[in-house]
Amino acid sequence: MDTPQQTPKWRIVAASACGTSHLKNNQLCQDAHHWEILPDNILVAAVADGAGSASQGKIGAMIAVETAVENISLQGPTPRKIQDDTQLYQLLQEAVVAAKKAVENEASACNHQPHDLATTLIVMVATPEVVAVAQIGDGVAVAKDLNDNLRSLTMPENGEYINETTFLTSPNALDTVQFNLWREEIANVAVLTDGLQMLALNLVLGEPHKPFFSPLFNFAMKAENPTVAKEQLSKFLGSERITQRTDDDLTLIIGVFGTMGIGNNLLQT
Repeated sequence: MDTPQQTPKWRIVAASACGTSHLKNNQLCQDAHHWEILPDNILVAAVADGAGSASQGKIGAMIAVETAVENISLQGPTPRKIQDDTQLYQLLQEAVVAAKKAVENEASACNHQPHDLATTLIVMVATPEVVAVAQIGDGVAVAKDLNDNLRSLTMPENGEYINETTFLTSPNALDTVQFNLWREEIANVAVLTDGLQMLALNLVLGEPHKPFFSPLFNFAMKAENPTVAKEQLSKFLGSERITQRTDDDLTLIIGVFGTMGIGNNLLQT
């Protein structure tokens, strides 16, 4: 009997986990993430890290990611539009601007200052042929092609000190946006907040750490049950293997494009 051919598609596993420092202080996770798969295999994903010093940072992060993804979705991007670099950059820029306005409007409506909802933001649009990213603040976006080339599309934006960065609500935020685009046969993408960047990046070389990403991409490709996969990723992010190296909140969106793998490759924790 012939085995039915599977149609390649995006498979996403995403989770956020509260950092150990926040748990000790009975604080909520300040990170947020959101993603959608649009027609024609167009993936839109966003992550945000609410500032620890911002009283409403979690709210700012949630509004930022949901607004950015919704803004792109409502514009109805098509493969033809995404083939044009200028239109693709404009799509991302408008999403960032919309997110900034939405956060500032929420601050005004709740009698807060914009900096009370301070948050970073990374927005990604990916298809099997291209990946494009806009970023304000720290965190990182990466992609891997079918030839196993793994590339950092953005780098953490820090100030004089490692824990300083620009936030979406900063007056000069829109002047600091990192934009990048890679046209290649895309196999994998990932977006993460700064809690993971020391594990995921070689900051000296400005390159992704392949031993960190390869097992995660393999896991996402082979995961059969989305709910179970998310639980396993959450457990991995909260494992001692990770928390002994970082006490910050952790968010990771993993995207793999292809047919379903066989079996469920558990992450070792």
